[in-house]
Amino acid sequence: MTSDAAATRRHDETGDGRTVGEVAAAVGVTVRTLHHWDAVGLARPSARTSAGYRLYTGPDVARLRRVVAYRELGVSLEHIPGLLDAPADDAVATLRRERTLLGERIAALQRTAAALDRLVDARERGLLLSPAEQVAIFGESWQPSWAREARERWGETAQWAQYAERSADRTPDDWRRVAAEVASLDEALAAACRDGVPPGSERAHVLAERHRASIGTYFDCSHAMHVCLGRTYTDDPGFRAHYDALAPGLAAWLRAAVEDNAREHGVDPATASWPGSHAPSEISADDGDTHHRAPGGSPSP
Repeated sequence: MTSDAAATRRHDETGDGRTVGEVAAAVGVTVRTLHHWDAVGLARPSARTSAGYRLYTGPDVARLRRVVAYRELGVSLEHIPGLLDAPADDAVATLRRERTLLGERIAALQRTAAALDRLVDARERGLLLSPAEQVAIFGESWQPSWAREARERWGETAQWAQYAERSADRTPDDWRRVAAEVASLDEALAAACRDGVPPGSERAHVLAERHRASIGTYFDCSHAMHVCLGRTYTDDPGFRAHYDALAPGLAAWLRAAVEDNAREHGVDPATASWPGSHAPSEISADDGDTHHRAPGGSPSP
């Protein structure tokens, strides 16, 4: 006869207690949990078989049910003995403390849920701004539909995921700062082009890095990816029109500056490629123009 069977037989014959397995099933926990509670002194069986197997008496089971009830309320194991054994006033104080902690956990979970809701919304919409806010921040030429169209084209890319994650954390004031930085950068690029700054000069390298960092506002942009984006500035009519409107020839100048800067960082522009299968160079003239740009004038992924 097995040890568990022997313990059960004694229980059946004497009725002086219930086995660990029986009690675990009765109160809805595992045998391992009962062993742990026994080891830490939280709820110990007060009877044993002649062979030394644990047996729980009626009061033992009642205590276990109280432990389970407090655990279901989220009370930590270290505080439960104080609730089981302490005077009423002390128990109330412990319960109030647990209620305060529970409120803090609820608030934290609500913040997490709200953040997840924003992330889901950002993955679907790109921009968590109303159409009126978008136009007010990005200018009268901005079309709110561009974000939706970019989502339809690039929504499965890693870059869109990063764009959405960063967008989810941004407020309208954050976007105003982004737009202001892009406007300032555009002015600096246009001035360098008008001044005849050579694309491979130190000033051009600084501006190219500043431009790459601006794209990094939306998603991580390596030098190779920057080169791929730079190709669209001359190849895509919309991008060319955008930059050449700031200064004649700026689109070609910026592409050259980006490629020279990439060489300085060990990237051959001739072989630079975009990770994955959604390269910006795949944009065709039939796809339109500025709707491929992210807020503030930088390209969308």
